[in-house]
Amino acid sequence: MKLKWPNIAIVLCMLIPASAQTLHPMQIDTEKSVMRVHVFKSGLLSAFGHEHEIIAPIESGSLSEQPSMVELTVNARMMKVEDKDVSDQDRAEIQQTMLGPKVLDSEQFPQIRFHSTQLKKLAENKWQAEGELSLHGQTRPVRLLVSNQNGAYKGSTELKQKDFGITPVTAGGGSVRTKNELRVEYEIYIKSGP
Repeated sequence: MKLKWPNIAIVLCMLIPASAQTLHPMQIDTEKSVMRVHVFKSGLLSAFGHEHEIIAPIESGSLSEQPSMVELTVNARMMKVEDKDVSDQDRAEIQQTMLGPKVLDSEQFPQIRFHSTQLKKLAENKWQAEGELSLHGQTRPVRLLVSNQNGAYKGSTELKQKDFGITPVTAGGGSVRTKNELRVEYEIYIKSGP
């Protein structure tokens, strides 16, 4: 009996151990994936301040099930303030402050990295990822809740700026300031094919 190519491929896949089939991590689709950072306002005169939405482009990343691992890198220099309720000039000033030495210091610390240390399945299509986030020259443990919705890995987490050596920005003698707490939301897609 002569085997045809599709049948040979199936037989080969059956002969290769499952662990060997999953050793190669799946690459994150950096074109489709998006990460947003929400910065909140506080202070006595916070009504005059702005909440900020920042796009954090994912430069590279991968995930695998065996071993359970997630890695991703954000290019801090490419982060972009998306505020719609401010003038172009104000947005440019916010952008400059964010990238400058008072906040991200993106020239000295051009990359933000996450590396999982543990990935635990909580339910069907839901996981908890524990790992280390390197930001602003500091590495701290973080916990992410992730769900698979319509082919995307989605979730959010809370971070504190001070945990990473960043002092929240203030204005007006502290009467307007950004909160220490940030919310990071992400929607990650995997590249299809090899």
